[in-house]
Amino acid sequence: MKAYRVSGEFRMGRNWQPFTLETLADSEEEATEWALSILGSRHRVKRRQVNIEDVHEEDASEIEDPSVKFGAEHEEEYKERKAEEIHG
Repeated sequence: MKAYRVSGEFRMGRNWQPFTLETLADSEEEATEWALSILGSRHRVKRRQVNIEDVHEEDASEIEDPSVKFGAEHEEEYKERKAEEIHG
């Protein structure tokens, strides 16, 4: 998995709110889908109310989110933890 930064804006009432999210994903498409899912869940916005302007891969040293940074630096440990969460 690679670290991605997704940025853009979403409609909040009459205004457009900028956002930047970081995640671990296998592709840009997966990172985009994750961002749309998170914004819909947290802010109850529809996908058509979200404009994604940039999705790009980041080096672990440039990541700000501690959990994503840990995952990028310790990918094998991260995969093991995710497998444990899924399988109990």
